[in-house]
Amino acid sequence: MEYVQNFMPIGGNLGISAIVALIPIIVFLLVIARKMAAWKASLLTLIITIIIAAIVYKMPLMLPIMSATQGAIFGLIPICWIILCSVFLYNLTVKTGKFDIIRSSIVSITDDRRLQILLIAFSFSAFLEGAAGFGAPVAISAAILVGLGFNPLMAAGICLVANMSAVAFGAVGAPIIAISGPTGIPVGDLSAMVGRILPFISLLIPFYIVVIMSGFKKTMEIIPAILVSGVSFALTQSLVSNLIGPELTDILAAVVSLAALVLFLRVWKPKQIYHFPQDEVAAASEAPLHKKEAKHSAGQIVGAWAPFITLMVMVVIWALPAVKTALTGSYTGENGILQAINSIGAFFSIAPEVPLLHNNILNGEGVPIAATYAITFLATPGTAILFAAVISKFLLGISWKDWAATLFETLSNLKLSLLTIAFVVAFAYVMNSSGMITTIALLLAQTGALFPFFAPMLGYLGGFVTGSCTSANVLFGSLQHQTALSIGMNPTLAVSANAIGADIGKVLSPQSLAVATGATGQVGQESSVMKYVLKHSMIVLLFACVLVYLMANVLSFLVVS
Repeated sequence: MEYVQNFMPIGGNLGISAIVALIPIIVFLLVIARKMAAWKASLLTLIITIIIAAIVYKMPLMLPIMSATQGAIFGLIPICWIILCSVFLYNLTVKTGKFDIIRSSIVSITDDRRLQILLIAFSFSAFLEGAAGFGAPVAISAAILVGLGFNPLMAAGICLVANMSAVAFGAVGAPIIAISGPTGIPVGDLSAMVGRILPFISLLIPFYIVVIMSGFKKTMEIIPAILVSGVSFALTQSLVSNLIGPELTDILAAVVSLAALVLFLRVWKPKQIYHFPQDEVAAASEAPLHKKEAKHSAGQIVGAWAPFITLMVMVVIWALPAVKTALTGSYTGENGILQAINSIGAFFSIAPEVPLLHNNILNGEGVPIAATYAITFLATPGTAILFAAVISKFLLGISWKDWAATLFETLSNLKLSLLTIAFVVAFAYVMNSSGMITTIALLLAQTGALFPFFAPMLGYLGGFVTGSCTSANVLFGSLQHQTALSIGMNPTLAVSANAIGADIGKVLSPQSLAVATGATGQVGQESSVMKYVLKHSMIVLLFACVLVYLMANVLSFLVVS
């Protein structure tokens, strides 16, 4: 049942083959736009993808089916596991009434809605992206904003757009590290190059998300705070990525940005506080909200934030190289504690071969492609978040009965979103294993001298389909590298452009939409969130395309040689 990938299955014609390969993506967008339930839309798309793989790409039917199971398993663990645990942790604070204190503590810093999204949707979310990645940043940040009284659609959309400032470095630099292997470009060079492109976007995002929410005029009223937030983040992101590496880039940039803005707000306040029309407190009194909310002691505030402080500590511990190695059962050192963790990690780390699929697909060069159900349950950030939830049980003083009830309630509320993610990742895997994604990529690679402009679009496509910057980099990194060499473009710039495009495309991916709607209680409203985010992702993508093109042809002094 061997299958050799054929990237031009229709008469050797790349253009027609690419049009056919695009059908699953087009179908998904159309049915979502017509408000079909996301889980039904993703299941329909999966079926169509399997049919195209079997009929057009001549793939033996059992191969795309088994590829779909591989994708579905990856969708469940780690992606769905991270989302479930993230929302569960948030729900624990709501169940115990602690979120009211969290809300009060944020309002005590500022009751201006514009400044709140800089603190939560931009800085705090970027920290979670750097520490945990996957769906955690959007899930937790959007849920917090909804708890603060933001419209769920606005909260989901703004958090997705804000996430564009951090995804390229992802969870502890994983997207950058992953792309180094297939391309042979040193991690340091890729980190430095991405760190010379992404900060321009990071500088734009704080301004952009405030404009989305309040309009240009209201945005200009807090331009000093936006500059403090954006410049501190972008500058730190650039310095760390170029001088240290990708692992701590987002974490340090977020911490510096958050601290800088909080300190700045101690000495500066906007002349007019921006409220939503529905804010009851704003309607009831002209007094600043934080004066009414100052009744909580420092101890109460720390206690309320304790679950999220614990979350941050746990994901940072999980991300430490030695700990991460032990959690996967691969530790070879002499530390006794890590050896004990390694034994447990090995038990929970399995990678059985995918039946019929493993090594039965040959790539364009005739090399067999391994296919396993790689599950490192203990090492996934979702498990770190679960540990934080267990510790939070004691910190919050909730009974095991209520703790478990909250978990099952969270699972019940998220079940359709989790099912959607499993189906979506499944069809992404089928598109990849059949060669459809490479067909589309090869068409974009035909743009010649204009390729620097289109390079981020290729990454955008990968990020949209896979829902992962890391996966998109692995998928298209080598293609970007080879195409750049063939047209005389700097390969480090091309591969970095892929990461930037994937960063932007990921936020519009079906997985991200499902995460955002699930976390904000809008299951079934994926089309509304997609419409909210689509335009903004295209604008940022165009900005990135122009920036990469200028770096390739005009601003070459910025390119890592």
